[in-house]
Amino acid sequence: MSEALKGKVALVAGATRGAGRGIAVELGAAGATVYVTGRSTRARRSEYDRPETIEDTADLVTEAGGEGIAVPTDHLDPVQVRALVDRIADEQGRLDVLVNDIWGGENLFEWESPVWEHDLDKGLRLLRLAVETHAVTSHHALPLLLRRPGGLVVEVTDGTADYNRDTYRVSFFYDLAKTSVLRMAFALGHELGPRGATAVALTPGWLRSEIMLENFGVREENWRDALDQVPHFAISETPRYVGRAVAALAADPDVARWNGDSLSSGSLAREYGFTDLDGSRPDAWRYLVEVQDAGKAADVTGYR
Repeated sequence: MSEALKGKVALVAGATRGAGRGIAVELGAAGATVYVTGRSTRARRSEYDRPETIEDTADLVTEAGGEGIAVPTDHLDPVQVRALVDRIADEQGRLDVLVNDIWGGENLFEWESPVWEHDLDKGLRLLRLAVETHAVTSHHALPLLLRRPGGLVVEVTDGTADYNRDTYRVSFFYDLAKTSVLRMAFALGHELGPRGATAVALTPGWLRSEIMLENFGVREENWRDALDQVPHFAISETPRYVGRAVAALAADPDVARWNGDSLSSGSLAREYGFTDLDGSRPDAWRYLVEVQDAGKAADVTGYR
């Protein structure tokens, strides 16, 4: 993928950590100029109060071979988003890839809590962060993306359309947020397709994000130590895996064939031939259906 995206400009909205960071870095590794946004900077942390920053992500993009540009942005604020897009237009004159990965809900959802028991303020805040931010960003960024044919919009979510249709996801608010993002990609596909652009929904599998690794008390270097407490974690993947999925989509001249579809990192790895950092190809969503949710013992044979 080296230099496959040289000359292309991407915006990864929500690139501070996790999938957003992995996507930004892999777009950089393919040669793209990548604007990375979020609310956590070296000068000021968001309410997450975590150490990851958008400047760190931008540096990783540049180290990978692209050009990383960090722009602090609260995507709930239309004024800030408009200023961000105006800056990209002034500096680059184009936008080829928009990745909507804004989330911010880890501390807001309550597992298995019915809607009448779930904290209402947290639930509504989650929906604003996970849904409204995507709408605000698309509203302002898509006119720039549509200036040239071939643009790509990636709506990052959790779960495929098939899986989420049949599976209750965590809680009412979480379920609604992730399903809404899937539908956003479908709707954008209808609006962008006739205008020469493509929109897809994309889900990573079980992501070894900074927060997930911390929750299990491990690091990326020793992540397998967590299998003693969570055996099915064996199917997990790095954030760079979904990043390689986005880079492959962005470099595909026939990407329009996916317009409006729900995709996963594992399914695209089979299609495009990329691997995770360890050389494997985890297919988490097939594994979840056929092994974990089926009540079978953890065994990733044939799934990575």
